[in-house]
Amino acid sequence: MMKEFLEKLLDLFFPPRCPFCRRILKDSEGLLCGKCLRTLPRAKGSECAQKFRHLNLCLSPLYYEDDVRRSLLRFKFGGMSIYAPKYAELMAECLLENECSFEVITWAPLGRKRLKKRGYDQARLLAEELAERLGKPCEQLLNKCADNPPQSGTGSPEKRRKNVSGVYRASDPERIRGRSILLVDDIVTTGATLSECARVLKASGAKSVCAATLARSRIG
Repeated sequence: MMKEFLEKLLDLFFPPRCPFCRRILKDSEGLLCGKCLRTLPRAKGSECAQKFRHLNLCLSPLYYEDDVRRSLLRFKFGGMSIYAPKYAELMAECLLENECSFEVITWAPLGRKRLKKRGYDQARLLAEELAERLGKPCEQLLNKCADNPPQSGTGSPEKRRKNVSGVYRASDPERIRGRSILLVDDIVTTGATLSECARVLKASGAKSVCAATLARSRIG
């Protein structure tokens, strides 16, 4: 009862907005406004699935462009952690439609410096929201042991691979061995970060590693 009251109070003073175009949502609308529901750059059919080294599969419901790109930048750098539940709904739909099978959910973690500056780990928020919707456990299976430069400013795919090489470690190999794992991040471009995380998980005995992101680039 108290939770429902607080949610209604928040909606009164801070009405829910579409995470992509920021328009105030009508009562009849769900997580997206009607316009974005029709016009978002969706990865349709087989377009949502990609293959990267060490990953069995990577699924993404949207393309990283236009309002999706602007929304994710607000999510990562503008303090809009409130977008996580709405993003997770889209990601969960994509996973269910593609019948992705896994036992446990984890995420590609931030380094300490960026986590301190940002105040939250956006990939962890998505992983936790996905776990709640899909009824799966969410566990931290990876640690980031180096604060490498951001991938977005690194350059070529080869430079991106080198930038993330060796920066992740398994938090506890005993909790990884023999399990099928879903690895979560917000965006995938070349797949370098997810591939390196998957390599570490498989080296620790993971049975399989699939990945899920909200958005993907047009060219991997």
